[in-house]
Order: sequence, then C-alpha cells, then structure tokens
Amino acid sequence: MSDPQVDPAGNTQQFKAFARQQETASAQEPSSRLPIWIAAGVALLVVIAVVAYLAIG
Repeated sequence: MSDPQVDPAGNTQQFKAFARQQETASAQEPSSRLPIWIAAGVALLVVIAVVAYLAIG
C-alpha cells in the first residue's frame, strides 16, 4: 500500500516548492479587525451622545 502523503524533502526542487507554498499560505492571513473596532467605537459614541442629549433635554 502506498503512502498518500508526499515527503516534501524528497528532493531539492520539491522542498523549494513546498517552502514557497507555505510562504504564500501564511501571507494570506485574514484581514485585520481594526475597522470593526473603529465602527463599534463610533457607534458607541453615537449612542452615548444620544443618551446625553435626551438626559439634558
């Protein structure tokens, strides 16, 4: 029975291809959540401003 996994260290060309594949996979990380946090902060400030306006008015 043959092994379904190919050893990337089988030869130099296979190892180089494996290393490039790993670099491109790690370069495609999910985007930052910073825009979500900024939007949440702005929404929170709007809610606080509306509550303050209603409390004063």
